[in-house]
Amino acid sequence: MINSIYLDNIIKTALLEDINYIDAATDCLIDSEQVNTARFLAKDDGVLCGIDAALRVFELLQPQGFEAEVYKHDGDVLEKGDIIAEIKGKTTALLKGERTALNLIQHMSGIATATAKAVKLVEGTKASIADTRKTLPGLRPLQKYAVTVGGGKNHRFNLSDAAMLKDNHVDAGGGIAEAVAKLKKKLGHMTKIELEVRSLDELGQALEAGVDVIMLDNMDCETMREAVEITAGRALLEASGGITAETIREIAETGVDIISMGALTHSVKAFDISLKIVS
Repeated sequence: MINSIYLDNIIKTALLEDINYIDAATDCLIDSEQVNTARFLAKDDGVLCGIDAALRVFELLQPQGFEAEVYKHDGDVLEKGDIIAEIKGKTTALLKGERTALNLIQHMSGIATATAKAVKLVEGTKASIADTRKTLPGLRPLQKYAVTVGGGKNHRFNLSDAAMLKDNHVDAGGGIAEAVAKLKKKLGHMTKIELEVRSLDELGQALEAGVDVIMLDNMDCETMREAVEITAGRALLEASGGITAETIREIAETGVDIISMGALTHSVKAFDISLKIVS
């Protein structure tokens, strides 16, 4: 699911940022022909994501002769102490690529782990967990891939994927009915319309306008339950705004179809993984 050209460009950008001209420690200390083995180790429990991206770092640094034995793959559940992979290559490549590889695999595994926890919390309800566009610049495809590895679904990748009207769009576009009508005149039949609503009155307007998806923005659970009853399947309902581990289950039990969480990507905790030279 990750475009190889995109991935290589991301890695090369990161390596150039980190190494610049030389690695002052490695290049002055280690013989260029020295070879070592190293292991990726899980230092916590969670869901793995990004092992292929991490290994690609070393493949780019050492196009010939790099070897990897992979024991855990994306989506596998990790326990503290698990050996994820064992790699063998020139010591200079291992040392120069270590930080970039760990940055990728720790961040992506953090997202997959957080998503898996959210998915588990809504188990048994109809609600799916989705990400948002609140991603780090340049890393969106990696972050959204990690959400799917954790069992979540992707919202829009970019502004071209669907027409989503938030409060500023509606206010600037003449109100709900007028804004949606304008869009329907211009959009192709493959482009869906989502509308953010802040009240049950706006929900009624959205349903009358015939939008495909309605976002219930920062609504309390009682209001969301009413919204589900009023909508009665005429549009998909997405809950969003300030959702936490403490509130997500109650929100899911209101009957909404989707729960979108910006926190999955914009402020997720990195998953603790280390890379240790063993010989």
